[in-house]
Amino acid sequence: MVDELRHFLLIAELGSFSRAASRAHLTQPALTASIRRLEARMGARLLDRGRSGARVTAAGEALLPFARATLASLEAGERAVAEVAGLRAGEVRLAAGATACTYLLPEILGRYRKAHPQIRFLLKETSTDEALDDLHGGSIDIAVITGAEGEPWFVDELIVVAAPDFEVPTDPAALGRGPFVAFRRNSTSRELFDAAFPEAEIVMELGSIATVKGNVRAGIGLALV
Repeated sequence: MVDELRHFLLIAELGSFSRAASRAHLTQPALTASIRRLEARMGARLLDRGRSGARVTAAGEALLPFARATLASLEAGERAVAEVAGLRAGEVRLAAGATACTYLLPEILGRYRKAHPQIRFLLKETSTDEALDDLHGGSIDIAVITGAEGEPWFVDELIVVAAPDFEVPTDPAALGRGPFVAFRRNSTSRELFDAAFPEAEIVMELGSIATVKGNVRAGIGLALV
């Protein structure tokens, strides 16, 4: 159908089957067969052929703007695919937890942006469960999560932090009871925290590492970061 539309527009532009056949590098019988297939598909005669050349019929005039729009859209789609395939344009949607968004991904995405400045990244800070839901739902392209299984490629260390004037318990059991400023539930950091300090007193739940650190700095409690 695409070739047939191109041939139809070429004949309409040049007003001649012979000139259109020459431009398209086709024989006249092949070009005529192409137009007949298009007319059969449309259910109407699109071109009249006479001694003075080819003339677009009323049905053909009705088809002209749609044929041009169809080919223009196809060419735009081909350009878009070529740009993405060649890393000249495009958008990558990611979701990750607070720690990855703050410490892991900025350097990685920064290096990638330097190599491919036309690529745009949309990064969503969320929990592991929500990231997987978004990935399965198709609203993101990549989910950066911590799973129970997999091949390690980045090692991170978690430590307990406190404000300089906060009285930190020296006894490990007392330290594990807090009070703590923790990440919200369903996040990877919270899962690790709950496993390490099952008896901890949680006085505040927050969604990002910046707000956790800010409240720790204010003396609200300890945090595992």
